[in-house]
Amino acid sequence: MTENLNPFQIAQQQLDEAAALLALDPATHALLREPRRELHVTIPVRMDDGSVKVFKGFRVQYNDSRGPTKGGLRFHPSETIDTVRALAAWMTWKTAVVDIPLGGGKGGVICNPKEMSPGELERLSRGYIRAINKILGEETDVPAPDVYTTPQIMAWMMDEYSVIRGYNVPGMITGKPLELGGSQGRGDATARGGIFCVREAGKVLDIDLRGKTAAIQGYGNAGQFAHKLAVELLGMKVVAVSDSRGGIFNPDGLDFETTLQHKQDTGSVVGLAGTQPVSNEALLELDVTVLFPAALENQITAANAANIKAKVVAELANGPTTPEADHILHKNGVYVIPDFLCNAGGVTVSYFEQVQNAYDYYWPVELVHERLDHKMTAAFHAVHEMSQKKNVHNRLGAYLVAVSRVATAMKLRGWV
Repeated sequence: MTENLNPFQIAQQQLDEAAALLALDPATHALLREPRRELHVTIPVRMDDGSVKVFKGFRVQYNDSRGPTKGGLRFHPSETIDTVRALAAWMTWKTAVVDIPLGGGKGGVICNPKEMSPGELERLSRGYIRAINKILGEETDVPAPDVYTTPQIMAWMMDEYSVIRGYNVPGMITGKPLELGGSQGRGDATARGGIFCVREAGKVLDIDLRGKTAAIQGYGNAGQFAHKLAVELLGMKVVAVSDSRGGIFNPDGLDFETTLQHKQDTGSVVGLAGTQPVSNEALLELDVTVLFPAALENQITAANAANIKAKVVAELANGPTTPEADHILHKNGVYVIPDFLCNAGGVTVSYFEQVQNAYDYYWPVELVHERLDHKMTAAFHAVHEMSQKKNVHNRLGAYLVAVSRVATAMKLRGWV
């Protein structure tokens, strides 16, 4: 039987498993299986050659029982509404598992930003906000950066929204440049939160991480900072990294600055002097202590899960492991830190940015790191204890924590 790789159906399957264990009533379960609302838009953009190209965009507001919806915007040529729905669902569980007063949302535009000029990207960004601004706002739905979107794109979007409203509204979007109300510590927040989780996993598994090895699939923002912080904060040795063009391996460890400079100079980590080539597929199966999937969905499946040798899989990407793979990893004793826990540092510091915007007072980076550590550590142990108590794999444990919190909020509101 072919494994189902539709991300939204996977998200629903994961929810169904948790709903059964929580004995959710049918109405609560049904409401949690679907987005509360979604908007599909078409965006005409004047291209540099004078032609007009029409792009398709989405915004999904999955569940707002715990607060305004929150979630990134993706510019990707292969974007689909089912991916956006799945990510909005996972954002709902992510904000709940770290216990911040927000719901889950997600947005996307089908485009290839690598083939667009800065002017075209700005016109697309502003056009997207014009198309969906009626459902956005600090008290409604707050976007953020995601795949191929940047602080500059957030700045254009914030400006367009402010122009429409007639006054400055920095809190309507997060991940902004510091000069426009961004938060200190936002750049590395996703990776830093994941590193805090890995540190706590080392404690509960009784693994001294200093000197141990790590491999990182995906060398974008999260993967790069995971490399830097795994070395700086945990004393680990990163022996392999990869990006969309391929990967590199050095058993003696990869120097962060050298690897990053090569990536910036050439556009890829491939070909760094003193390294051996390794494919994205082979990297996942390396014999390392910690594996960081930091690329896209469905990387660890039923086809390769049995070959995973890492003791800890720390999911910085969204949806890198399928439900079938989860059971194989759990059976084989691989400790998975699930995506909506492991990568929740980004939304946590985005929430801190919203708080700072709301009262127009900004925190030093040390305070951001301290508060992020507190949130991530508490969330990690809530999930670990639930998993141990129910004797289930960690993703299911994380779902049990998050879904119960969202279901309680819905019941208290009288929705079900």
